[in-house]
Amino acid sequence: MLVSRRLFYSSARLYRSAKVAPMADFERMKTLFDSIGIAKSQEFAKNASLGPRLETLVLTAKQSREDIDKAAGVFLQKVAVELKAETGAKLVAKYIGQRKITTLNQLDAAMEYFKGAFSADEVDEAEFEKTCGVGVVITGEQIKAEVAKALAEKREQILEQRYQFPPFSLLNNIYASLKWADRKAIKDEIEVQVTAMLGPKTEADKKPVKRPKAESKKLSAAPVKAEVPTLGRSFMDIMGEAINFHKPGENHTTDGYIVTPDTQRLLKEHLAATGGQVRTRFPPEPNGVLHIGHAKAINFNFSYAKAHGGLCNLRYDDTNPEKEEERFFTAIVDMVRWLGYEPYKVTHSSDYFEELYQLAVHLIKKGMAFICHQTADQLKGHDTDYSPWRDRPIEESLQLFEDMRKGKIEEGKATLRMKHVMEDGKIDPVAYRIKFVPHHRTGDTWCIYPTYDYTHCLCDSLENISHSLCTKEFQNRRPSYYWLCNAVDVYCPVQWEYGRMNLNYTVVSKRKIAKLIQNKIVRDWDDPRLFTLTALRRRGFPAEAINEFCGRVGVTMSQVTLSPHLLDACVRDNLDATAQRAMCVLSPLKLTVSNFPSDKPILVTVPNIPNNKEAGEHTVPFDRVVYIDRDDFREKEEPGYRRLAPGQVIGLRHTGYVFSMDDVIRDASGKVVEVVGKVTPVKEAPKPKAFIQWVSDPIHCEVRIYSPLFKHENPEDPAVVPGGFVTDCNMDSLNVVSAYVDRTVQNAKHLARFQFERVGYFCVDFDSIPEKMVFNLTVGLKQDSGKV
Repeated sequence: MLVSRRLFYSSARLYRSAKVAPMADFERMKTLFDSIGIAKSQEFAKNASLGPRLETLVLTAKQSREDIDKAAGVFLQKVAVELKAETGAKLVAKYIGQRKITTLNQLDAAMEYFKGAFSADEVDEAEFEKTCGVGVVITGEQIKAEVAKALAEKREQILEQRYQFPPFSLLNNIYASLKWADRKAIKDEIEVQVTAMLGPKTEADKKPVKRPKAESKKLSAAPVKAEVPTLGRSFMDIMGEAINFHKPGENHTTDGYIVTPDTQRLLKEHLAATGGQVRTRFPPEPNGVLHIGHAKAINFNFSYAKAHGGLCNLRYDDTNPEKEEERFFTAIVDMVRWLGYEPYKVTHSSDYFEELYQLAVHLIKKGMAFICHQTADQLKGHDTDYSPWRDRPIEESLQLFEDMRKGKIEEGKATLRMKHVMEDGKIDPVAYRIKFVPHHRTGDTWCIYPTYDYTHCLCDSLENISHSLCTKEFQNRRPSYYWLCNAVDVYCPVQWEYGRMNLNYTVVSKRKIAKLIQNKIVRDWDDPRLFTLTALRRRGFPAEAINEFCGRVGVTMSQVTLSPHLLDACVRDNLDATAQRAMCVLSPLKLTVSNFPSDKPILVTVPNIPNNKEAGEHTVPFDRVVYIDRDDFREKEEPGYRRLAPGQVIGLRHTGYVFSMDDVIRDASGKVVEVVGKVTPVKEAPKPKAFIQWVSDPIHCEVRIYSPLFKHENPEDPAVVPGGFVTDCNMDSLNVVSAYVDRTVQNAKHLARFQFERVGYFCVDFDSIPEKMVFNLTVGLKQDSGKV
């Protein structure tokens, strides 16, 4: 079938002509968009250009299928914003409605097909379907065969490295062979075949690979030989698609890079300054603490630089003094170092305030920036018109900019705007605004502060960054990044984007975490139920486990959302090999041994870490009175129950004795408060079905047991949680119990980690003191039959 096509107006023209939709149209469109889970439905409905376009696409899709779900809604939203060919957009919408386009790969291919200018007025639908994989079925057998082929090519390396080999480094080749296959199915098949090839993990496989801290390096004019970081995953596995990045000085070879007559000169100056080294930076805003997604960014930036013999800066993007606090500066650098990285330099955007100001003056002199008096409300959104002050004389803008700097103009009465239409249609973004707020580093020297859109790329240039690595939401700012560097005639780095890493059952937005703190649902930014890095550290997560988790996920160009269980598994693997063992009973029940074989306590030897003699051992007292966990006792024998009950013995771990009960003692309410019985050496007694932990002469402690903070995978999804993320909170996510623990932990330092045998992994909380130990549950043990 042949379909006629024509192009929409350009994105910039569309936004310039957009007006606010009439109220009746607004309500109709918002209701429609809300029904299919469109994010920011109100903003779309207000936009008189994008709103009707998205409405048309949704109705087109609904002609094929009435029940448009949220996933299809996201696809339609993407088409409305990014695909300008009107007939092409409608055709893609129809295929989305018919469930013929169901994956992001297919959607990207479909949209790419319609992009650009066409000499023909018609398109062959059969050709279109072939281009975007419509109707292509990849069977499970095809996936198995392709995975087997890829693994066979690396068989010797896999057998040699065993589970340290990064099988997912083969994904790109497999994806190339099976372009339209379900990528999750490919990953699952790789895991299955690798496990079949190697068998279960041995103790050696479980040992974590030690990772040394990154060393601070002096800047050298000569290139440094690339050094691959020592990590549980190989460099190839961590970097993924980053192996295709450009070499320093070859910026102009990358897609979309803007080449000017000065490009080669500026690149030569850049290489002379860096000696051809790779330079990256990690640029957080100091208005909150880092979260698990930042851990991926830290690993990527520092590891990529280190692997290429380069260096990585920590640069605070401190251009908004209203929201910045000293504790956030300290927490950020602490977390970077906790993860094992040492920045080459710790810098601040405010280090370059004077240079940034002079570059802004240069931009005005070139006629590419102007002073505007529109209000903040007038500048909001993407449907604004050009400023009436856009064409004011250059000298006038220069004088007004100087007046802004000297504090002669009131806050909110003027901004410096750049003459540029951004990729998302935003017209003339703001470069400077007035804020009569002292800065934590520069004091009251400045009352004008640069914006992110102006500051970010220029600071990268001033620091001679070779690879500006950022997440995919900044992809549409890349053209503006290149435009500004070239507009002010400075070296232009290359911006590379990668997919964000998100976790289910959490929120990481600074604003939303602040609301949880304000509502007293969590205590602070380091509450162990959160997924900030300070919270994970307080909960007892080892930095090495977080780095290993980032390595397993790798760096891809697509966003991934993962289950927290995958992170738990990395933590459990690490702590199994590193956490000292101790015994603890969360719900103590007194047990009296009537035939105790000694008139004084017996010292029992316990290995600090089983199967690791080098880790040493410790002793605990075994006496006439011990305490076991109430869950390890039943008053009546039950089918399948394997622990202490009438007629059923249990072994007491590490003692060499089996205990059998003779009697119970109850309190006034009839509750069992004591069990009386005898012990028999293991060799002389019937084999017990289970060996349980116990404590004798213990210390009291507080144990904090954590459950997921949210009830649903995505607490921010209005379709699932219409009342907002706060209403989805699990108010029983913290359970505080009074427990007994053996005395070997009494002098442990804060954050010391232990495995409480048969219970889980725990760490010493910051609230802990020798007189009252406090432990946080880090992660539970895998369920075993002995606990049934």
